[in-house]
Amino acid sequence: MSHADHDVISAARDGELIDDMSAFFAPTSTDMVDGLVASYRQDRARIEAAAAFINGPECAGVLSYFLDGNSDPDRGRTSLSSAASQLFQEAGAVAALNAAYWSKALNLTDVYDAMPQARRNQWNEQIRYPQGRKAARHSGEPDLPPLPDFEEQTVRATLLDLLNSRAKFLAERVDGIFRALSGEHVTNCPEGFGRRMIIARLINGYGSTDHDRVGYINDLRKVIAKFMGRDEPGWNATSGVVDIARRQHRGEWLTLDGGALRLRAYKCGTAHLEVHPDMAWRLNCVLAHLYPLAIPAQFRQRPKKKSKDFVMMGRPLPFAVIDVLGDMVQAVRLEKSTDYRREYNRIDIPRALEFRHGGKGESAVHQEAAQVLAYIGGVKVSNDRGGVRFDFEYEPRPVLNEIIATGCLPDQKAHQYYPTPASVAAAAIEAAQIGPDDVCLEPSAGTGALADLMPKDRTTCIEISQLHCKVLEAKGFKTICRDFLGVSADAGGYDRIVMNPPFSEGRWQAHLEHAAAMLAQDGRLVAILPASAKAKDVLPGWACEWSRTYDNEFTGTSVSVVILTAVRA
Repeated sequence: MSHADHDVISAARDGELIDDMSAFFAPTSTDMVDGLVASYRQDRARIEAAAAFINGPECAGVLSYFLDGNSDPDRGRTSLSSAASQLFQEAGAVAALNAAYWSKALNLTDVYDAMPQARRNQWNEQIRYPQGRKAARHSGEPDLPPLPDFEEQTVRATLLDLLNSRAKFLAERVDGIFRALSGEHVTNCPEGFGRRMIIARLINGYGSTDHDRVGYINDLRKVIAKFMGRDEPGWNATSGVVDIARRQHRGEWLTLDGGALRLRAYKCGTAHLEVHPDMAWRLNCVLAHLYPLAIPAQFRQRPKKKSKDFVMMGRPLPFAVIDVLGDMVQAVRLEKSTDYRREYNRIDIPRALEFRHGGKGESAVHQEAAQVLAYIGGVKVSNDRGGVRFDFEYEPRPVLNEIIATGCLPDQKAHQYYPTPASVAAAAIEAAQIGPDDVCLEPSAGTGALADLMPKDRTTCIEISQLHCKVLEAKGFKTICRDFLGVSADAGGYDRIVMNPPFSEGRWQAHLEHAAAMLAQDGRLVAILPASAKAKDVLPGWACEWSRTYDNEFTGTSVSVVILTAVRA
């Protein structure tokens, strides 16, 4: 590992943003070329030998028999003869061979992923048309030259130039998004990132995603990932996100990549983009390398105040994990079939997902993906094919799509999310003595560990995390997505309130008092509190009962808790 790589990883672990572009790329190397060139020369020699044999006198006398015996009577021999003469042209085969090996060479390095979308399009076109292509007349585009032969000197020089241009590609990526912005919208301005930008035509004439256009947004996410010290998204990672934004959040801001970027998409294929100020000034510094006089100095300076509109979440998940989550499929079970044409029937299992290939998912990436699924309520179960599936109490796809788009789980420290253990939750619900007509509330509900034990049709959940709200809504609870302390006490009148408030910095006291203000006159309040609260007069004038102390019940913390049951005296 290079010192630069070590610095990037260290900064990533510390949650810092990376400024030094020299730390973004591994040392260049073209050592893999030797084997490719040797294989290329072998394949090219075979092509030349095959072409010489087919077009030589040895085959001239007998090739006609092949044509006669294999021709389609309805089409005639002439069409097959013409196709055969074209099929065995050496130039075309060598051009295709060059395309295949240039593609292999690019895939052996990170240079293809490092390319901005415009350069990637050029390479794709050359590989698609290896013999070159004349541009249409009056199109304004240049002719497409043929790919060069895959010779060692040419390959090494080309790859080395591309590898050494990765930092330049970084700036071109940033520039590319500006060039792709809609010229029809006056919102777009040249001063720099930070203001809202609009990009159009993300949807083609067939109603599907235009991958080239979406690729510019993906380029922007790649650059932001570099600054965050993250792995980069794959070349097509943003198409699914745009689809989620268009279909599930149309006209709404969708937060991406831990709050670094926001996207608002519309049915017509237009999208609005906003970049977090902490990212914007870095992007503007990159742009200034290309256009030093065009980017005002104030756009290239670190913001002095934190933005109130943008909230950076916890560290985003690795894109490799997000890819696995996006590739989850409907879980199935196998049943012996009565149809002689197949041995088994594949029966869908409602509300269950599994990894695409149905395996155990033992890699580190799959294990982290499994932790995410467990976080949102998935229960890991062995399937009948030697792998695993994840069962849910609700339809998990909308929640999973939210994670894929944002790239994040809620930060545990910020949200103080420590799910209530089953034993403590059961004791709290028992203490609440919920009657058949009682209207209930769980404040700061998380994913509903307490609410799951309360009457669903009479229970409201209040939760600050949008992802947790998605889970609660999917479970069927009435959900208010806000900070509990920001909900007016006038919205109260609940007969039963059962809560597990955040403990840090004594926040439980404020949450407890606010819950008490929302309780009906003859209601009952049950709260899971730190054991130290037992020695305090937490609700003056109320009748309070305390449970025994529960030690080491919460995963990830050694806190001891007690259960308070309070009614007005």
